[in-house]
Amino acid sequence: MPGVVGGPVGNAERLADADVIVVGAGPAGSAAAYHLARSGLDVLLLEKTEFPREKVCGDGLTPRAVRSLVSMGIDTSTENGWLHNKGLRVIGGGVRMELPWPDLAAYPNYGLTRTRMDFDDMLSKAAVKAGAQLRTSTTVTGPVLSTAGRVVGVEAEVGPEKTKATYRAPLVIAADGVSGRFALALGLARNEARPMGVAVRRYYQSPRHDDDYLESWLELWDKVDGKDRLLPGYGWIFGLGDGRSNVGLGILNSSAAFKDVNYRQLLKSWMAGTPEEWGYREENADGPIRGAALPMGFNRKPHYTRGLMLVGDAGGMVNPFNGEGIAYAMESGEIAAEVAVQALARAAGPSRERALRAYPTLLTERYGGYYRLGGVFVKLISNPDIMKVATRHGLPHPLLMRFVLKLLANLTDPRGGDAMDRVINGLSKLAPAV
Repeated sequence: MPGVVGGPVGNAERLADADVIVVGAGPAGSAAAYHLARSGLDVLLLEKTEFPREKVCGDGLTPRAVRSLVSMGIDTSTENGWLHNKGLRVIGGGVRMELPWPDLAAYPNYGLTRTRMDFDDMLSKAAVKAGAQLRTSTTVTGPVLSTAGRVVGVEAEVGPEKTKATYRAPLVIAADGVSGRFALALGLARNEARPMGVAVRRYYQSPRHDDDYLESWLELWDKVDGKDRLLPGYGWIFGLGDGRSNVGLGILNSSAAFKDVNYRQLLKSWMAGTPEEWGYREENADGPIRGAALPMGFNRKPHYTRGLMLVGDAGGMVNPFNGEGIAYAMESGEIAAEVAVQALARAAGPSRERALRAYPTLLTERYGGYYRLGGVFVKLISNPDIMKVATRHGLPHPLLMRFVLKLLANLTDPRGGDAMDRVINGLSKLAPAV
């Protein structure tokens, strides 16, 4: 079969190296490995790099992500190196507004910041502590297929010598990020019609490093032929509590300006317009500007097929409303683990397959309608005129902005919530799933 590395192998009689192989030890993979191992399964977690390692990210976590951390037993205290935040500060249309995180039964009322340098390391260690086997410097190069075309393992290159290795398991979870190389090897391409973002960020030494609000700028201006142009995107300034701020911006591909923007230059221009005392100048920069893609709204499907589950960015699970990926990476990893545990308790065959096919159904039920609303939102804000009206006339109204915060951050109580929760939950249920 095209794209298959290693060729067909025998069926279930072949010895397995684990119950589940997880490809990639980012937030999605480590969360999946943790919950699988906690349930007693043998888990092999394969990561191409060594920890700690840098990853392009905003480094800001909403209460939704905090909930997933707590479910993994992660200590989120300030004593453990986390900077807590109270909510979101929104800037745009001449308005500056601080919106506290909502007080909900389902989610904590605080967010966090921490760099990915040790964040992913911390999650992978939690997975190992739960019983998963972590193998770093192991680059998965493709799937191993049975004679029936089912994924029964992976081919890999191990260490600097790129020693060839084969690992087998009855189920593989791909958590290899936006590139989705493992999924691509099975012909699962990205849906170009779904929204995609590009984000760039840079660290700066700054006196604002201990800010207790995440800061979001809803207006990004660029100059074209001497004229100011409002771009469809957002900027952020997140204090890290270690003397640095994470400063970045994201632009959506639904914009006509998407391909014409020099993102790195735009970030520098934006920073040049901030107060000098904030410190966001070249001489205070800590490292280069780095960029990454944001795969949104289930832009790669199906999320389960032939012994392969997709989690996190590999399945395009970034929230189209706000570009948040970590919360959905960890949640999808947990959902995949719950389904896998039940499925692998059954004998190989039709019954197990029925259980595994529940995974995409569960994802659709939880996120499908909400992501559809997000797709509409993305198209609306791609129009600079609509964005200008929204910031000018929406931001001055605190009640409306509290509703918008709940909607954009996907923070509602599913049962027993207030009127805003009921409206948002109702809209998500009524919207057709992506």
